[in-house]
Amino acid sequence: MSSWVIALMLGMSIFMGLMGLIAFLWGLKNGQFDDKDKMMQGVLFDSTDDLNKLAETTKPRNKK
Repeated sequence: MSSWVIALMLGMSIFMGLMGLIAFLWGLKNGQFDDKDKMMQGVLFDSTDDLNKLAETTKPRNKK
């Protein structure tokens, strides 16, 4: 490979990594990851029957 191709790939990789780091730090600053109960809210207010029905519908089916 040419040296300019490697430099371009390295530059894009560093740029994309920097953008990801900036987005992550912005999320930390704005409290995007502070809601500890976010994923559990739906489950906490469901009844036992609702959870059993969901478990039955999400079971893997055997394909023949």
